[in-house]
Amino acid sequence: MYKSILVPLDGSSLAEAILPEIEKVAACMKAQLILLRVSRAHVFPGMDPIDAEVDVVRKAEEYLDGIAKQLSHRGFEVEVHVRYGDVADEILSHSKRNEVDLIAMSTHGRSGLGRWLLGSVAEKIVRHSEKPVLMLRAQEQE
Repeated sequence: MYKSILVPLDGSSLAEAILPEIEKVAACMKAQLILLRVSRAHVFPGMDPIDAEVDVVRKAEEYLDGIAKQLSHRGFEVEVHVRYGDVADEILSHSKRNEVDLIAMSTHGRSGLGRWLLGSVAEKIVRHSEKPVLMLRAQEQE
């Protein structure tokens, strides 16, 4: 039985594609949903790096709060967390530190050259997670 499900989101509709599926699982098991967004600021010359970091974290919190509110209205217990750093490392660290029972996420389904150039957060999570991982290959909306 899953009591807590970690759902990493990056702000894209592709990442959010996991939500309808994980709502079904969470409803059946009465599991808490833990929404996580990992932020990283891109700092250009002349920018204050601390201001940039604060800004991306604030935007991530606003984004997750909006999704959490929708899920709460549908009867789910929801927790939100924003972390700063490398996406895959922060997801793995958060899942370990907070003793989640399942990591559920969408993957963009890149393969070949695209995956080699961009890397794959999903692949790293699957390879290194000590927790079960549920992956959904999201399809882009036309």
